[in-house]
Amino acid sequence: MTQFDFQSLPDLAGQRLMFGFDGQTLNAELKHLIKEYRAGGIILFRPNIESADQLRRLCTDARKYALDQGLPDLFVAVDQEGGQVARLRNPFFTEFPGNPHMKTLEDAWEFARITVSELSDMGINMNMAPVMDVAPPDMDSIMKDRVFTGGPDRVAELGTAVIQGLQKGGVMAVAKHFPGIGRTVKDSHFFLPELDVELSDLTQTDLVPFEAAKKARVSGIMLSHIMFPKLDPDWQASLSKNIAYDLLRVDMGYQGIVMTDDLDMKAIRHDMNTCIHRIMTAQIDMALVCHTGPNIAEARDAVIGYLETDRDLFESGRTCVKRILAAKERFLV
Repeated sequence: MTQFDFQSLPDLAGQRLMFGFDGQTLNAELKHLIKEYRAGGIILFRPNIESADQLRRLCTDARKYALDQGLPDLFVAVDQEGGQVARLRNPFFTEFPGNPHMKTLEDAWEFARITVSELSDMGINMNMAPVMDVAPPDMDSIMKDRVFTGGPDRVAELGTAVIQGLQKGGVMAVAKHFPGIGRTVKDSHFFLPELDVELSDLTQTDLVPFEAAKKARVSGIMLSHIMFPKLDPDWQASLSKNIAYDLLRVDMGYQGIVMTDDLDMKAIRHDMNTCIHRIMTAQIDMALVCHTGPNIAEARDAVIGYLETDRDLFESGRTCVKRILAAKERFLV
């Protein structure tokens, strides 16, 4: 692992950001994100993927370029849940029907075994999976086509099998969408959903799989863009210190990487500067900006600005980056 400069504001800022980009090669845009913005990670979507050979070359070139720029190795992430959310598809990759069709532990292990082999072969080292949300069978959950079927204990059992299978093979797993969106019906890509339940209710249901994921040493947990007014009346989970720090870090004791969902989603109704301030105040390790556009530059400039002007955010930011580098040391070296 490259020696890291914990005094460099651009390096500290960049490691806390994961970017999407256009193109299928190590093009000028991607080079700029890595060299100038000091990106901690990149995330791949379907337009970035044409074939297995092309994808392997893209991931290999991007990771090598980061090292050549004196950076730690890149997180290279993808959403490969199976079913409707799978960026890698036939004919080059195995397609699975998705979590609702995963009925046994053997199914979960088989999914993890094949998926980790294919991702590793491409140079992808982080999977934004598994979904650990709990969706009641009697409601039209927005997650009904993406969740493991059954109650909290069953979701926990199958989800942790996927986590263990992925991470045993060297690919980091990211459990999502904390603290649980299985009981929401609106899509946060387009709306700001709300789940008005007590913490005691969440503890008995939605948080059970995330507690299991923590015990399985899941590498990352992704926060949802959902409002939980009983937990925080002002801020959605992805911007909430009450949820991301007080609940997840302190009460539940999770010490892995905490990251936002994509800040380009329509559920985010704040300017990027406000979002970054909330993220840094909540000691959320990584912010995801998944689409080319001005939000990328605004996010990076905001992180640097707060590191430069707020000593507390600078010190907590160093702690966040240490967690990120610990995960890279564990999985990428």
